Amino acid sequence: MNVRSFLDSNILVYTDDQRAPDKRSIAIDLVRAGVRSRKAVLSNQVLSEYFVSATRKLGVTAEVARRKIVLLSRLNTVMLEVADVLSAIDLHRLHQIAYWDALILRAAARAGCKRVYSEDLQDRQVFGDVEIVNPFK
Repeated sequence: MNVRSFLDSNILVYTDDQRAPDKRSIAIDLVRAGVRSRKAVLSNQVLSEYFVSATRKLGVTAEVARRKIVLLSRLNTVMLEVADVLSAIDLHRLHQIAYWDALILRAAARAGCKRVYSEDLQDRQVFGDVEIVNPFK
């Protein structure tokens, strides 16, 4: 990871997904690269979404998911504020994207990220200074 990059919750979820070994390997490598370079960024929203998805969809125990969140929170973490919520609403309305994706984009922009790794948005689409990259393509 050579530029400050935001990791969407689906990247974190895939690190635990035994059913998708190729995506799991890519996601693990991406998180590791972000840890090594210290350029990976998350938000409290992403950590929350990871917990819900990992425990509900993958059967990860709450205890294991909590421990993982403690480890992941050592990365650069954006704490969302009301101004971020309002900006995300504006992005949602302007670009016709899902509100939760708009909140990811807002957090990434506020953290100075040039890239968002996600499979939920259109690959190579650009919002301001932030480019979406689908690492699984």
